[in-house]
Amino acid sequence: MADLTDIFRIAADKRSSLLEVTDACRLFNGVGDGIPGVTLDRFGDRYQLQFFSADAAKGYEQIKNAVLDLFQPEFLVAKFRTDPSGRSLEHPRMDVVAGSAELARGTVREGKARFHVDLLDTVNPGLFLDMRDVRLEVCERFGQMSSAGASGCEGVAEGSSRGLRFLNLFSYTCSFSVHARLGGAEVATNADISGKILDKGRENYALNGLDLRPGEFFRGSALEYVPWALKKGLKFDGIVLDPPSFARFKGGNFNVREHLLLLVSECAGLLNAGGFFMVSSNYSEFVLEKFSADVLSAVRSVCSKARTAWKRSQGVDFPGAGLSKESSLVATLVEV
Repeated sequence: MADLTDIFRIAADKRSSLLEVTDACRLFNGVGDGIPGVTLDRFGDRYQLQFFSADAAKGYEQIKNAVLDLFQPEFLVAKFRTDPSGRSLEHPRMDVVAGSAELARGTVREGKARFHVDLLDTVNPGLFLDMRDVRLEVCERFGQMSSAGASGCEGVAEGSSRGLRFLNLFSYTCSFSVHARLGGAEVATNADISGKILDKGRENYALNGLDLRPGEFFRGSALEYVPWALKKGLKFDGIVLDPPSFARFKGGNFNVREHLLLLVSECAGLLNAGGFFMVSSNYSEFVLEKFSADVLSAVRSVCSKARTAWKRSQGVDFPGAGLSKESSLVATLVEV
């Protein structure tokens, strides 16, 4: 095998252009960069090294030292996600390799936005890197709609100042909504079952100078919010549905294989004409072509003229996407 430092340097150099847009990206993506089961993420001056198999973890000492030598990070944590069942995701082994625990927290930039991260908060620091391109597009789309005025919507003339609305389901730390508001959305509603996570979303709003507006934070499941919003007659100009593969909540659960497409068709009833709807999943058994076709069919059950704008997997910093469970994404955007 080539020198590990050279392997990581080559991978990082391929991502150098991303620094114009963000200081948070995946610097090394397992099999796509030459070492299966190993990833390295950068969050500003903080780095996260992850091992996804016992075989990959055998190279821990050498890989750790290569990362330290090459990047000289202010903070580096190694996380071991080697339990095949995934049961250890909330409490994985985490070794602080460089820096102190206090340095795990900081902020990163992404386009117009800034986000809080905490690299010692379970396996997820607060920002999913493989959704960056979609977040930037959400900001751009609301910027375009805001500049042009709401057009094509029933009962709304072109150039109207009707406030643009965005819905973020399974919102996590509300990063999509921050981009939507920065782009020009008047209201960006976040639905998540975790009050702690929504509080982090509020902190991200504050970090970006965004005021909190009525109706923007709903503590509860998407399966609760969508029927309620339909009964209220609420409409949105953009919706993002980026669910986990499985989630528990009071009185039930969400399983992406069983519940996603029904939820997609229900969400379609919340869309204004001229709006967009992005649906994605990290469930490794989904196939992009079928996933995109199924989502479009579900939306068309409500909006007959819906069309697929794009379908894709992870971005340029995720080479080899789809070749391993730890690097798997299917995403599609539908316009109505």
